Amino acid sequence: MRIAQIAPLAESVPPKLYGGTERVVAWLIDELVSLGHEVTLFASGDSVTSARLHAVWPRALRLGRPKTDPMVAQAALLEAVARHATEFDVIHAHIDWLHLPLLSRLGVPFLTTCHGRMDLPGFSDVVRHFPDAPFVSISDNQRTPLSEANWIGTIYHGLPADLFRPSFEAGSYLAFLGRLTAEKGPEAAIRIARAAKMPLRIAAKVPRGDRSYFKEQLEPQIDGEQVQLTGEVNDDAKRQFLAGAAALLFPIDWPEPFGLVMIEAMACGTPVIAFKSGSVPEVIDNGITGFVVTDEAEAVEAIGRLSELDRSQVRGQFEKRFTARRMAHIFAITWHWLATAPMKPFRHEAAGGCGRATCGLDRSACVSRLAYFLPAAATAAAGSLFFPRIRSEPKRMVHCATDSSSDS
Repeated sequence: MRIAQIAPLAESVPPKLYGGTERVVAWLIDELVSLGHEVTLFASGDSVTSARLHAVWPRALRLGRPKTDPMVAQAALLEAVARHATEFDVIHAHIDWLHLPLLSRLGVPFLTTCHGRMDLPGFSDVVRHFPDAPFVSISDNQRTPLSEANWIGTIYHGLPADLFRPSFEAGSYLAFLGRLTAEKGPEAAIRIARAAKMPLRIAAKVPRGDRSYFKEQLEPQIDGEQVQLTGEVNDDAKRQFLAGAAALLFPIDWPEPFGLVMIEAMACGTPVIAFKSGSVPEVIDNGITGFVVTDEAEAVEAIGRLSELDRSQVRGQFEKRFTARRMAHIFAITWHWLATAPMKPFRHEAAGGCGRATCGLDRSACVSRLAYFLPAAATAAAGSLFFPRIRSEPKRMVHCATDSSSDS
């Protein structure tokens, strides 16, 4: 397929330092190219990709100098997409809502992956203007506040299987990795580590808008001994940081849409201790890849139970559920639906069939219809991984092509 990927311009693809969305886009593209798809990336000019790069702005906006008005760069992005839209079988956008008025009018199949929280004011008003625009969530929980959107599935993030080398030895410290904002729970992480009498290492970015929070609430507690701050880390440093930890602490206080750092830790064989919020119960297999807890006291108790977990099983669950190859296979199936389905999506009427709803075919026949455009491994992924993961019935969903003429 000829696939366009539209990335945010705040960071390069992949990002130099922090940037979860851009990192996922980079991993997805690499897998798609390896599967034989023709991929074009619309992104900043300092991006490095295996796809064909269409540079719409010289440098990523966050680290670029001199500073640029983001609206100017975004206008250039939309103009580039509009000019080349008809060259693609499908367009996949990762830029929230910005593209909806444009792509809804161009007649090219498109899909939006939402990477942020969906419970903010005004989102439902926007969605009502685009009732047929298809969306993919990155967790089932993410879509809960915006059930009226046209969710066609949940596709979890994945990262390359060989990106992190696992360590199966028990780590010597607790790790915190992420933005140093109140909602990410760094203060709770410090309290948990102290209560457990274990050192805490923090590898994190201080956002511009939260520097006062860092200065007033966090910096006084960072003593350089029990609590150490290393700042932002690149991929190489992150591997060592996570692999050497006894556990990753993820004491969030917000509806986390996915939590990429959780699967990065799992890839290293490092278990995760996380508060039960947002996507956490979907990502963590409680008692296998970590512990889902409700408060700090339970987190401290969970640290005492880390010896019950097998770090090789932590890595095994990552390989089963959260690889970039799996993510790419599932997206390819989804794009095929968009490119071959009737212009107006329809909704299945009853549970059964392909595993989600009645489509006129049994499960094996439904999956076999996808085999002509994906390798055998992808067909297996469709049958055993994708259909069971979508647990809530979306507003409009097409799970297979019911017209045999589309098999040509």
